[in-house]
Amino acid sequence: MMMAVKYIETERIYLREFEKGDELNLLELDSDPDVMRYLTNGQPSTFEQVSAGLYRIFTLYEKHQHRLGFWVAVEKSTGSFMGWFLFRPCKLRPDDLRVIELGYRLKKEFWGRGFATEMSKAIIDKGFREYEIDIIFAKTMKLNLASQKVMKKIGMLYEKDFIESEFPGANKEAVRYSMTREQWNKLVQVG
Repeated sequence: MMMAVKYIETERIYLREFEKGDELNLLELDSDPDVMRYLTNGQPSTFEQVSAGLYRIFTLYEKHQHRLGFWVAVEKSTGSFMGWFLFRPCKLRPDDLRVIELGYRLKKEFWGRGFATEMSKAIIDKGFREYEIDIIFAKTMKLNLASQKVMKKIGMLYEKDFIESEFPGANKEAVRYSMTREQWNKLVQVG
């Protein structure tokens, strides 16, 4: 099997494109009730949902010349599937390439070890350096304090509370954090 092209690499993680056969990794990730807690009230994804999601991922790669989409996160030291990161246009404005969403879903064994922060910072840096992006945003359920903590650690600022109708769980209360190119420039100058 041919090795997928790496999208980005940090000290401990690299991101690669999804491939056929990643369905089993996604099923394992989405079968953990704790991982799915804020998304589906802990309900696992079905094989059909995972397959349909993978098809949408492949479509995003083609539409955006493999610059935007979803990527498999791999722990470099072990080669283990960690989960995924997304860096894509806002679903409400899919053709606006100046406002990009950042997100991730990691297996529980990788929580609390700085992986989400490490890779999110690298993705933001890549996005502002290589693409004509004005704003990068992230959203999560209002109750998901761990994800909000990551958003703050990477330099994003609270933007708003809102009702996220696309979240499949019963609780739709969400928050959005964002960073502008100007805010990123200031962080880079200070850092």
